[in-house]
Parts: sequence; structure tokens; C-alpha cells
Amino acid sequence: MSKKPQRVALVHDYLREYGGAERVLEALHQIWPEAPVYTAFADPRAMGTNWARFATWDIRQSKLTSFPFYRQLFSPLRIFAKWAFEQFDLREYDLVISSSNAYFAKAARAVSSRHFCYCHTPPRVLYGYSAKSNWQANPLTKAAGNFLNHFVRQMDFIAAQNPDQMIANSRETQLRIKKFYKRSSVVINPPIAIYDEAAEFFAKLSKKELADLAVKKQNSYYLYVNRLAKSKHPDLAVQVASELGLPLKVVGTGAMLSSLRAMAKSNVEFLGFVDDQQLSGLYKNARALLYPAEDEDFGMVPVEAMAYGTPVIAHSSGGPLETIEDGRTGLFFAELSTASLRQAIIKFEKNFVLNPLIIHQITKQYSFAAFKQKLLKLVSD
Repeated sequence: MSKKPQRVALVHDYLREYGGAERVLEALHQIWPEAPVYTAFADPRAMGTNWARFATWDIRQSKLTSFPFYRQLFSPLRIFAKWAFEQFDLREYDLVISSSNAYFAKAARAVSSRHFCYCHTPPRVLYGYSAKSNWQANPLTKAAGNFLNHFVRQMDFIAAQNPDQMIANSRETQLRIKKFYKRSSVVINPPIAIYDEAAEFFAKLSKKELADLAVKKQNSYYLYVNRLAKSKHPDLAVQVASELGLPLKVVGTGAMLSSLRAMAKSNVEFLGFVDDQQLSGLYKNARALLYPAEDEDFGMVPVEAMAYGTPVIAHSSGGPLETIEDGRTGLFFAELSTASLRQAIIKFEKNFVLNPLIIHQITKQYSFAAFKQKLLKLVSD
């Protein structure tokens, strides 16, 4: 007798922006394409062209959508988010997998099924980590935010006790889950979507073409890929590249764009949003990726760059400490300062021996196939 197929539900914080968490959601949906996605709300306009990735999915939104102006007020509405996810009726499913970060997808109640929570990180804003906006700079938003966060932290802890199994995207996140939620977790690194195309690219190169690629990259541009937000410190990359006269291409959008343009010299080029095909080309031809992000949870961007044989110069904190091999696939700098990053770039220019194939091969462990194998084994045990 054939085994009855599992009925699976996916639960995701919200669909408002496209980042690492949404790439993981896409991978989960690729494994279970028939699974509906339960989410606090979806905002197609805010997602722009990336909404096309999700437009045909079975997406079921919460009761938060009955609140006036919920798309604009989603941050203060966190106070109701736990309740909103608890209202979903998931009794018909055998398996529930939540994808949770800043909201409360982990609060979804899987009464008659097993609930696995893929935790990208406990909410950064609740636990003292730098966030996208500098909300503490304004005394009013700081006072209101701290007051609200006191209660939201309590709800977050309660919600984190709900899943049967916590999954961390990195050892860094695993430590945060233990510290803030008092729970153990299993580490399954997120899948890097472009690994397969990068592997195909390298498989076609002859020895001469590999050598030519290394030479081309050594004489090419530096690259920054990330949101233009405070916690990512794009100003360090732009300022140091301007001071040293290094060609730098900046990929990303955000509130800091105007101030970054003001400090940049003509050697810095701002590309804004680029699609996946353009991004692959940028990774493929870059000299190195500059990654000054602070306390990153995992950090998909460095692994994407390394998949195309591009070394990474990163701040020595968070997830990149697990994915970058210092001196082999990149370099670290200790302080979030222009002086520290400048020193790392000068060291890189003088001493780093670039071998794109070795850098690429190290990223195989982050492929979709590896992610799928580990996840299916965990949920079937």
C-alpha cells in the first residue's frame, strides 16, 4: 500500500519585501509546491516586480488585513500579530513549516500536526541588534518603541515555545534561540538559489578560461550588494572606495541612498535594484564583495558571491564567520570603521591569492539540493 501524501502548510511572517527570508520561502514552496502559504498580509505594490514570484501561489492572509491602513502600520500592529497567526485553522494539515523572523509566524497553532519553525533570527529590533531604521534617534519613537517592545518580547518568547522543533539558519542564530527562547535547535543553512547556475558556469570552463577569469577578476570592480540601511553600513564601503579610488558598484535600495550619493566620488556607481540575471553577472566579474553588515544572522549575499568565485571582505561578526574562510575565500575586518575596512582592502590588494574555482567549490554545502535533503530528513524522522 502506498503511503498517503502529507498535507503541508507553509506559514510566513509577511510578504512585503524580497530578501533572504523570502528566498527560503521560495525554496520551501519548491519542495512542497501544492502547499498554501499563510501570512499576516501581502503587499504586492511594495514588493514591486518581485511579486511575480508569488502571484500564482495559494496565499491566505490573516485578520490583520481587516485593520485600516495595515500596510502602512504593520510595525506597530506587531502587538496583534501573534493573535493573528493563532487564528489560522491548520487542523487539516499533517505538517506545518513556519518561516519566522520579525513577526509571529511561529505562533501558528498546528493542533493535529507537527510544527517546524525555520527561524531566520529572533527579531533583531527586540533584542538589541541593529535594525533597518534608526528609530532610536528620535526621542518620541524611541520611547514608544521601547514601551511596545517590552510587551512584544514577552509575546515573542511565548510564541517561540509553540513549535515542536526549532530550525536555525546558522550557528549564530542557534545561539540566539538558546539565549532568548531557552530552546535547542537544529542548524540547516539556507539554500543559495544561484549555486546551480554557478556550478554549471564553472563546469564549462577550461583550465585556460579559469586562469583568464582570475586575471579578469583581479583587474575588475568591487561590489556591494545589500539594503542601503543602517545595520548594513553601506557608508563604510562607499567612503573607503571613494578615498582609495577603487571602482565600486552598489546594488540595493534604501533610505540611505541620497546621503551615499552625496559622499561618493565618480568611481562609485549606484545600480539600484537588479534582477537575478544581472546580479549573477555582477558576481561573476567582480574583484571582491564588500560586506560591512553588522551581526548578520546568516548572510546569503557573501555565499552568493563566493558561488561565483568572488572573495568577500566582511565584518567579523555573525553568520559570515561561519561561511567565509579567512585568507582563503575572503578576509575579515574587526571594527566597523573606515580605517579598519581600508586596512583590510589594502591587505587584500597586496596579499590575497585569488582562486575562483576553490572559492566556488566551498559553497556546494549551501546548494538547494543540500537544503532539501537535510530538511526532508528532519521532518520525516
